[in-house]
Amino acid sequence: MKIGIVGLGLMGGSLALSLKKLPFVRAIVGSDHNETHQRIALERGLVEKIVSFEAIKACDVIILSIPVDGVIAALHQLTDIGPSTTVIDLGSTKEVIVKAVPAAIRSNFVAAHPMTGTENFGPTAAVEELYRDKVVVLCDLEESGPLQQEVAVRLFSGLHMQLHYMHAHEHDRHAAFISHMPHAISYSIANTVLAQEDKHNILALAAGGFRSMSRLAKSSPNMWEDIFRQNKENVLKAIDLFEYELQHLKQAIKNENWNDVHARMKEANKLHDIL
Repeated sequence: MKIGIVGLGLMGGSLALSLKKLPFVRAIVGSDHNETHQRIALERGLVEKIVSFEAIKACDVIILSIPVDGVIAALHQLTDIGPSTTVIDLGSTKEVIVKAVPAAIRSNFVAAHPMTGTENFGPTAAVEELYRDKVVVLCDLEESGPLQQEVAVRLFSGLHMQLHYMHAHEHDRHAAFISHMPHAISYSIANTVLAQEDKHNILALAAGGFRSMSRLAKSSPNMWEDIFRQNKENVLKAIDLFEYELQHLKQAIKNENWNDVHARMKEANKLHDIL
């Protein structure tokens, strides 16, 4: 099959590196509005050539690896694709995207969210094996056509990913707690420290804890603005619950209730029994 990838950053570029190893993939082409991304993608051999968005429509599989608002815009430009074409988006939110798919191509469409990535972005951040052994969530797959379901499962299984299935609204709620809220907290931690400490103190004193907590703050603002906008209600709910938990810990410290502080930390330790 011939695959066209729209968006050649970390996710799209890494996907290209992995897909080209699959025996049933005969060609991979790419499209990106950023000319620098185009050049780097070609220099790194992420894709065989750069084509226009219009030319992408001739591919057997079209993968949308762009910010979630861009996914919706792209879907409305794909209403003239053939019935055997498969369109897969990799967006971090799903419900708004699924609801926005034009009816004419709903059977062509597969909503997917690979639960992987790094804090880096752009084609220079693309790495091999980014997807291997990671979870991919396929949402509302029963609404996709039989061929499109088969193609998606074949591709992600070929990448040795763990396939999970759920409804889009369930995905967005879970993602708000597991991914979106942590990014919001990381951005806030970084801004809090930047407002209090100069860069020399940060460099001198920042150890593992701060580096781990602030790592996500290096993520693309363009991408995450879209995610926060599209999953607004779930993100706000998750932040509210986090603030509630943090306020309780703050109050226990303020009241020197060290037994409560210890108990809350011990309860949090249970997370390691799951992960």
